[in-house]
Amino acid sequence: MQSKTRTAPKRSRALLWAGGATILLVALSDLLLFDVDAGISVFLVALATALAILILAWRRQRFRWGVMGFIAALILSLPLIEAASLLSVMLSALGLGLAALMAVRLVPHRLERMPEILLRLLLPAPIRLLRDAAALRPAVQHQAGRKAALWLVAWIVPLGLGAVFAYLFAAANPLIETTLSALQPQVLFDLLDPFRLMLWLIVAMGVWALLRPKLLRRRRRRLPEQVVAPRDSSWFGSAAILRSLLVFNALFAVQTALDLTYLWGGIALPDGMGHAEYAHRGAYPLIVTALLAGAFVLVAMRERSPARDNRVIRALVYLFIAQNVLLCLSAMLRLELYVEVYSLTEMRLAAGIWMGLVAIGLVLILARIWLRQSNGWLVATNLLALTAVLYASAMLDLSAHIARFNVEHSRELTGADRSVDLHYLWDLGPSAIPAFDRLIPRLVPGTALWDDARAIRADLVRTLLDGPQDWRNWSWREQRLKDYLVMHAVASAPPTRHNGMVVVR
Repeated sequence: MQSKTRTAPKRSRALLWAGGATILLVALSDLLLFDVDAGISVFLVALATALAILILAWRRQRFRWGVMGFIAALILSLPLIEAASLLSVMLSALGLGLAALMAVRLVPHRLERMPEILLRLLLPAPIRLLRDAAALRPAVQHQAGRKAALWLVAWIVPLGLGAVFAYLFAAANPLIETTLSALQPQVLFDLLDPFRLMLWLIVAMGVWALLRPKLLRRRRRRLPEQVVAPRDSSWFGSAAILRSLLVFNALFAVQTALDLTYLWGGIALPDGMGHAEYAHRGAYPLIVTALLAGAFVLVAMRERSPARDNRVIRALVYLFIAQNVLLCLSAMLRLELYVEVYSLTEMRLAAGIWMGLVAIGLVLILARIWLRQSNGWLVATNLLALTAVLYASAMLDLSAHIARFNVEHSRELTGADRSVDLHYLWDLGPSAIPAFDRLIPRLVPGTALWDDARAIRADLVRTLLDGPQDWRNWSWREQRLKDYLVMHAVASAPPTRHNGMVVVR
């Protein structure tokens, strides 16, 4: 009974600390995020949340774990400094989730369980906020809550009578009346904006789930009393797997031979078919083929599979995976050939990244079989590879890379068959400005293409410089572009000044 009495005030103080931190973070989010374009403000909110998690971890006497979680959250939030995008926000949320789990030592020992743990942490967030908010009422009955309540009550009379006196003084003194009228009451109504209230609610639910992390309970499955040895079924047993691998390797060998001949060897294709058409028709179907092949290998070489220890089957599996890796590399080469003819787009770049991930996944399947690891190990290593690729994508200005690639492989610079698509470069946004600066000097002055390129560049410069000049919108990527405009200008265009910066109109 005495232990419960001691535990209640301790839990109440923890709730009050978490509640106070949540209120402060909601207020900070309102100041930095509401009605403002995303920028460095998103990173500052993430950093403040990570600091709050660290402080509460210190109060729980788990400071070392809190520091490790803070470092993880900081590293995964760094892409927000480069540019606040959906991908960088997702990575930051992952980092904050890891920090919250580390603060209470709920990080799973096996990495493959991390997605499940994060879902069990975030899914019940709205219910947990309401449940813990109800638990705050009895917390006020304890000493810490009573002091806070008495402090608030003590301000009721001074504020109430002070408002009455201020009203009377305003009626008697025109100067005071003018001063009070300048305090527009419309500001109070702005606080009731539905979108603002929605922001408060979303931030409060997310922050509370991070400051008071608890996992959603799951039902325990009863294990069978007797483990039945796996049977070698007739339709997918060792014989069926062996025959399947023989057939599949033979089919894949035909495709591999054709790719080695026409793609990698550079031999001319039959009349009426160019390399671009050959590449375009095969890039995406071959990736689907590789995915199906990987799924087949996982099922065939699953744990306790009768074919897992068969040397012949293992050798055929190694050959099958090797052919699939070559298939992915061929698909990437097909995509490259197609891009050289038609241009690089965001979707084609994403497809190339996806093909690389599939190839990495196949290599990891091979490593899993060779090292006799579990499917959980395979999931964990694939998650690490996916996170690394997403992190690199968030840190790089892919739009600038696409624009530069299309300009450098255009007819205007290399004499290739494809002319640069100015309108697509326009759609890429201000990141394409350096590519335009490389293109414009190579164009013939006075031509329609030259005029269009200069006009589009001027519009992109206006988009960059005439946007909201708020420090909360700042990003490292945008700052680099502005610094670039200070240092570079198209020689053929008359320079003008915008806020002290030399630009080209």
